[in-house]
Amino acid sequence: MIPVNTPLLEGNENKYLHECINTGWISSEGPFVGRFENEFAEKVNRKFGISVTNGTTALELAVKAIGIHAGDEVILPSFTIISCADAIVRAGATPVLVDCNMDTWNMDVSKIESVITEKTKAILAVHIYGLPAEMDLILAIAKKYDLKVIEDAAQMHGQTYKGKPCGSFGDVSTFSFYANKIITTGEGGMLLTNNEEIAKKARYYKNLCFNNETRFVHQNSGWNMRMTNLQAAVGVAQLEQLDKLVEKKRWIGNLYHELLGDIREFQLPIDQREYAENIYWVFGIVLNDCSYSVQEICTHLSKNKIGTRPFFWPMHEQPVYLKQGLFNDTSLPNSEFLARNGFYLPSGLGITETEIRTVAHCLKDFIND
Repeated sequence: MIPVNTPLLEGNENKYLHECINTGWISSEGPFVGRFENEFAEKVNRKFGISVTNGTTALELAVKAIGIHAGDEVILPSFTIISCADAIVRAGATPVLVDCNMDTWNMDVSKIESVITEKTKAILAVHIYGLPAEMDLILAIAKKYDLKVIEDAAQMHGQTYKGKPCGSFGDVSTFSFYANKIITTGEGGMLLTNNEEIAKKARYYKNLCFNNETRFVHQNSGWNMRMTNLQAAVGVAQLEQLDKLVEKKRWIGNLYHELLGDIREFQLPIDQREYAENIYWVFGIVLNDCSYSVQEICTHLSKNKIGTRPFFWPMHEQPVYLKQGLFNDTSLPNSEFLARNGFYLPSGLGITETEIRTVAHCLKDFIND
């Protein structure tokens, strides 16, 4: 089996985990937690890092920390993972969706201003699959209308936008460390900010709203979003390898381009834009005017023990939201097309050249059959 993702754990992960076990520091009180927060924040040029249980809780904490309330509206792309919209809905706010670009698969920034209302309080910018969203334009719109910006950089460890780290923009940014991310802690996430007050609120709400005066007397309701010392130890070891991991991702993407670039029915990821070189978090393919479907291709690959994943299903077509009366009669054609015609190939950091060539050969066999 060639799985869609295999993590790469070739640094000090084992050494640091043994240190946790040998010292007994396995909970969120352990020293690796603060170390991971500080070192990751420094890598992304942020003042404050707040580790959490996963990327989803990082988004929910970000929404809470910047003061999004019931009745507010937050603009975000429809073509993204449901965690982004869920964080807004759970706060009692309303997600307002915009379509994506067909080439980069990121939010179409030209559509943002047309959906801003007096209730709009923030823009949630999401970097999709390998290329960053156009942060300069998003920040300019936010400044013009006095809006907060949440930057979801879950897939962008080590990526830059115009030479600056992804995750260094906006009022707050979030990362995921799930097993398929460039840096992984198995599960885990991080909220980053330069704003001391936002950081203070995030630490307060992620830790059950404990206070320094009377520990078990709580003035507010929060969450237990604490990352363990075990997870943070893996994160520190992974962070030490970041440059190597990014280089491997780009090697994977370039090899797939070399092997699949002559298939006219495929839209492959853009190698680079003027603001960034693709990091190929995943290697996505979009079918253009084909006689076969994504399902047929993925079934063929599965029969040959090759894993795949479909693209994100757009937020405005999610049954859970339609049942809530959201997004009725909404049409965002680019997001709809990508959802129905896009999928991605095995591209985890543990993949080998032989496996990539096997995937490409099997895919070409199907196309040429």
